[in-house]
This record gives sequence, structure tokens and C-alpha cells, in this order.
Amino acid sequence: MSSIPSGHHLATILPSKGAEFEVTHRPTPTPGPNELLIEVKSIALNPVDYYQREHGFSIANYPAILGSDVAGIIISAGSSVTAEDLKPGTRVAAFASCFYEKGAPDYGAFQTRVIVPAANAVPLPHGISFNEASLLPMSVETAWAGWYSIGLARDTKYTAADKKGLLVWGGASSVGSAAVQIAKSMGFIVYATASEKHHGYLKKLGASRVFDYKNENVVGQIIKAAKEDGVTIQTGCDAVRGALEQCMEVLKELKGEGMAKLASAPRLPEDFPKVDGVEVKFIGAPADAEERTEHFHFVFNVWLKEKLANGEFVPSPKVQVIQGGLEAVNKGLDELKKGVSGVKLVLEV
Repeated sequence: MSSIPSGHHLATILPSKGAEFEVTHRPTPTPGPNELLIEVKSIALNPVDYYQREHGFSIANYPAILGSDVAGIIISAGSSVTAEDLKPGTRVAAFASCFYEKGAPDYGAFQTRVIVPAANAVPLPHGISFNEASLLPMSVETAWAGWYSIGLARDTKYTAADKKGLLVWGGASSVGSAAVQIAKSMGFIVYATASEKHHGYLKKLGASRVFDYKNENVVGQIIKAAKEDGVTIQTGCDAVRGALEQCMEVLKELKGEGMAKLASAPRLPEDFPKVDGVEVKFIGAPADAEERTEHFHFVFNVWLKEKLANGEFVPSPKVQVIQGGLEAVNKGLDELKKGVSGVKLVLEV
């Protein structure tokens, strides 16, 4: 590519629905009063990225710039951003708001300069690399949006004596591993599923018991274990496709007297089976813009900031770098679509 004109930066645009991403340069924007301009160092890839590429989901106009997970350095901050730990020069991870901005180019992660709301950024401790930090935004936000969707209060706090369990199906995924850690911090006894090779890792993150989802009797194993432990499970997070009915079966058997609630990261089919006593909600952040900003502020500026600083939350799962930087967006998304296990695909910019 020819030299980049002054005041411009490299960006990967999607010219039309179903097209391949193209690398070009575009003018570098100026952040609004409550926004940050970030120099992007690492970008993590998510399934929603290739879904948007192929189906035009939540894209208003083309060319669009997609991507949500970034880590980098604050270049400039808007006039209303007064937080000392979000000043220029600060290392941050941030949730780029491409999805909420309908693909508007200034707000997509797949570029070397991106605008993000200050509420969506978290300062990074020195021990966390940019690659590791890029795993955080989508996974942590999706897990917390799941709890919001099913009405699980932020200040939920149990002790071991309460015998309150929480099911995470797909614990080795980025969303699943975040859900495990958050649930553990709330005092839940966490029951998770994953391939056997990931069991030890998930126990380190806070899962009490981990089950191999490939086992044909995995539902029976979870139910048996929880009953032996004397634990009721009224709350669950389904982080992967194809497990909805199994999750509902577990919750139906272990919910006790109350209503069970399941947060589903995969979109729910219109004709999915209903189970008495189990309420299922598709994960989503607040629809109201003001409420959503407050939600993001809590997740990133308050909760995650504290947990990263004291080491109570760690980026997970493992990083797998896709070589080639922005030029490799198509290759990385194609690889992600084929399926990965226990890793998160990351581009170094």
C-alpha cells in the first residue's frame, strides 16, 4: 500500500454484504465529549464479526468497519472525560461500539485508530499484554449482559453454605470462561462443561466441577453431581450453539422450588422447545442508550477495573495470534468460522 496521508490511518473496510474485507486508509476522527481515540495494538475476533460480514446484520450503510474487541493506547480523550485513569497515554482494553453504531466506520475495531465511548474502556495493569487484554471486552460484557437479561443482580453474593449453583455450558469459550469467573466472584458453586483437555484450566478459573460435553450422559452426570453436593441450580449461561435443550433439562431437574433462568449467547430459534419452570432469554445489553452507557460504565470502569487490578479476573482463554495484522482479517474470520477450542484468535496491529 502507498504511504498513508497525514491525518489518516489504516483501516479494514467491508465494501458490501458478503464481500471480502479490504485494507485502505481513511481520515482519523476526533473523539466526541464522552469518547476516546485509541491507537489499536491488538484485536480479538468474534463469531458476530463473520456473521455481520456475510449477512449484513446490524449494518446500516457500506462501506462499514466491523469488530468489537480492542486493546491499545489512548491517544486523546473528549472534553467530558475527566477520569485520571483514562487520560492520553493510558493502556486500555475497550469494547468498540460497531454493533450499536450499525457499522459506522469510526467505531469498528478493524483499524489502527478507533473511537470508543469512555464508558467502554478499562485501564490495564502492567502485567497484562495487549493480546491478552483484547480478549476481555466482548467476553466480559456478554457475560454481564447475560446476567442483566435474566435479572441477576450485580450485587449477588452467596456463601458456600447457601448451596447455590450456576451452570455454564461451553466454559472453555471466551464468554463461558468469563461467566465462570464472574459467577465464582458472586459465590456461586459453578458447574461447567468443556472438552476434557480444558477441565483443569476451568477449575483454576473457579469452576467447582467440569463435565465433558461429548459424553452422551453429560446431563445425567451434572444432575447426579449437583444432587450429591446438595446444590440447587436456578441460573445458567449457554455460551455455545446446540446445547439449549441440555441446559434446560439440567435446570428443570435442579431448580428446586423456584423458577430457573437461562441466558443464551446463541440467538434463540423461533420454535425452540419451552420447558415449564425454565425461562430462557437471549443475551443483550440494555436497549435504552442511557441505561446501556451506565451498564457499560459499571462493567468496565468499575467492576472489571477493580478485578483486574487485584488479580481476581484473568483474560481467558489462551491467545492464538493470526499472523498478518489487518491484512489477515478475512483469513482469521474464516478460521474462526471453522471452529476453535479453548483459544481466542487475535490480530496484532
